[in-house]
This record gives sequence, structure tokens and C-alpha cells, in this order.
Amino acid sequence: HNPQETSTMMKTVCLAALAGSAAAFAPSGNTVRMQSSIRSTTEDEVTEVAAEAAAAPLPDIVPEPVVAPINGWVPNESLPCYGLPGALAPTGFFDPLGFAQSGITLNEVKRNREAEVMHGRVAMLATVGYFAGEAISGPFNIHGPANDQLQQMPAPAFAFLTLSIAAAELRRATIGWVEPDFGDWTKTLWKLRDNYYPGDIGFDPLGLKPESEEDFIAMQNKELQNGRLGMLAAAGFLAQELVDGKGIIEHFSS
Repeated sequence: HNPQETSTMMKTVCLAALAGSAAAFAPSGNTVRMQSSIRSTTEDEVTEVAAEAAAAPLPDIVPEPVVAPINGWVPNESLPCYGLPGALAPTGFFDPLGFAQSGITLNEVKRNREAEVMHGRVAMLATVGYFAGEAISGPFNIHGPANDQLQQMPAPAFAFLTLSIAAAELRRATIGWVEPDFGDWTKTLWKLRDNYYPGDIGFDPLGLKPESEEDFIAMQNKELQNGRLGMLAAAGFLAQELVDGKGIIEHFSS
């Protein structure tokens, strides 16, 4: 063979071998199409899942109250007396002296309501006591107008009555009031506990306290209205006996 032809054939063989080797490392058309198909399917699935998540309804999220409900009551500063019961027809919200005007703190409103409830309870007892005390002489032979009966009590009975009232008041203070901070007494002076409902000292021997919020509000309104009437009645009885020195029952019989 001609040396030149032999050299040309060897070059051709080498080029063919190199081309085959390069083809082995180059991606074929099927491989490229498969990768493109996989990529497209994955993107479609991600898009579909994102669309479903966006279309799904969001769960209703109820914000938790700032203060936990007490007997169903949650303080609301936009309402008179922070939403406490007691504003009833025909007067509605009646506050001519501004005890619950705008700007009064929640603690002051609760403290005023505590005073109203407790004085109302005492006045209801006092109203009944005026009639009962003047109608029945009792174990110590006490008689006459109710205004003059306290000083007729024997000293031991009067001391027992005084200690009983003091014990009841101290018990109420430990239930409803924050413990005093003697290091900085202004922080705790007149301050009621956050979880204390005015007047609810836990004394319910007859089990009359309702369980539902609606029934509790109804009973609270009854107590407030009767307590308010009792305070007016007790004050009227006291004033009348001071004026003429006669007992209330004596006024009805004369």
C-alpha cells in the first residue's frame, strides 16, 4: 500500500472512534425529552397544590379576650360600666353624678359596683329588720323604734355582733382584694383582684346562683334593683324615726 493512503485510513479510523466516544457522553434526544417531561410534571403539581391551598377556606380564628370571662361577663370599655348589668328601664343607664363616666378605670367601676351590691344587701336586711325588730321584742326584751334598739343590747351581745361583722368584712377583703404591698402601698390600695366579680364572695348556701350567663344577668339585675330600693327604704325609715321618734310600724297603726 501507498504510505499516504495508509496514513489517511488511520486518521479516518481515529476520527470515527472519537466520534463514538463523544456520542456515549452526549444526552440523547429521548433523555432530553424525558427530563423535560419530568420537570414539567413537577412544576404542574406544585402549581396545582399551591392553587388548592389558596382556594381552601381559612379556619375561623376567634381572638381570646384580654380578660377571662367572670360569670359570663367580659369587661368592655366601650359600654357603660364596662358592660356590667344594672342599666334597666325606664331610666336605662342612669349616672347623674358621673361615678361611671368615660375615663373611669375598670378597677374603680368594679369597686363602685362592689359597694353598691354590698350596701344593697345590708339595706335589704335592715329594711326587714326595722319591721321585725319593732314587731318582736327578741331575747333581750328590746323594744321601741329600731333606731334606739342597738344601744339596748347587752354588752356581750353587742361585742359578739361587732366581732361577727368584722370577721365577715375581713373574709370579704381576702376574697376580693389584692394583698397589700407595704413596700409600695399605692399599687394595691383599693385594688380588686382581676378575676373577682363584684359581690360574688362565694357564699351561696341555698344554691341560688345560676349557671348560665343569661340567668346570672337576670338574677344580678333583680338583686341590684331590690338593693337600690332597699337603700332608699332603709334611709327613709331611719330619717322618719329621727324626725318624730316613732317606730315605722307605729306610723302604720296610728
